[in-house]
Amino acid sequence: MIHPEDLVAVTATVQRNNPGMAIDVAELITLEAIKFEAACAAHPRARLQPSRVVDEGWHAIILHTRVKASLADRLGLFVHHVPEAPDTNRHDPDALTRSQEAITAAGYTPEPALWVAPTDTSIPVAAGCEHSEGGGACTGDCSNSGPN
Repeated sequence: MIHPEDLVAVTATVQRNNPGMAIDVAELITLEAIKFEAACAAHPRARLQPSRVVDEGWHAIILHTRVKASLADRLGLFVHHVPEAPDTNRHDPDALTRSQEAITAAGYTPEPALWVAPTDTSIPVAAGCEHSEGGGACTGDCSNSGPN
């Protein structure tokens, strides 16, 4: 869904932001973030949310603005990211399941090991935010976020 050189660049950002992370893990996280973005674009009103691990890849995509814009063009929708500080009291345990189901409905296979609860640190990542209802300039319900 993105050019191979863009995948390498975004994956390198994930790895650089997470010292000691193996390149294959960083690439898996990046690919899962792309699937998540595709699911959000396919289901813009579904209130999907990434896991903390997948969010790490999403942050890397956002930093690569040309990649993000190109992905939005391919998907037909710019998916907004609205961060909030983590709060396990707000965690919606069904959100990650909804997101994985939307990824499947969009034609992709989710990687279950990356869709863990916010308290699971089996794959340590630098991402330290969650997501709330979006704002921004989108004229529709394009935020595709909510408390994670």
